[in-house]
Amino acid sequence: MPRSRAALHAVLGGWGVSQDVLESAELVLSELVTNALRVRVPSDRQVGVRIARLLEDGLLRLEVSDAGSGRPEVRAPGDEETGGRGLLLVEALAHRWGVEERAGGIGKTVWAELKAPDIVAEPVEGEVAAVMVQLGQRVRVGGQWRVVVSVRSEPCDAGDPTVVLGLDEGPALRVQAAEPLIVREDEDV
Repeated sequence: MPRSRAALHAVLGGWGVSQDVLESAELVLSELVTNALRVRVPSDRQVGVRIARLLEDGLLRLEVSDAGSGRPEVRAPGDEETGGRGLLLVEALAHRWGVEERAGGIGKTVWAELKAPDIVAEPVEGEVAAVMVQLGQRVRVGGQWRVVVSVRSEPCDAGDPTVVLGLDEGPALRVQAAEPLIVREDEDV
């Protein structure tokens, strides 16, 4: 959890968001990561975090992915219960939130969008686990940027599944799910 908060601060510091947005984003991300860590998963606890901006809408998007099944639901815990309030907090702080199946077919992504009217535009690249790469992102392959046109997963005897990324040029890229890749989302490379 400290790593996801540190990444959030590093990214948002460069995007010029207000302190209020930063604090709300930190709480929302913390709750989403906590929930992902509690999910029963097939073989590991790998959790992916993605921080993005939707400039045209003035929104900050936080995504947390895990390999577990099921869909989180907002609960109404009793006064005596010590947990179960995380999604209530997310719902209160976020402009909107939801759940979607991951493109690779393993698990789900829970996302939340926060209003961030002061967010700035600049191309940003970052390192993410291969399992977090999404359609339309650009991936650095052999010193060149390639657009991801398809994402699928394959089982692997060694444990981690293999992610197969179809690219706009050249052969598909096959990598272990946890392997870090450099990605960017801008149009101008």
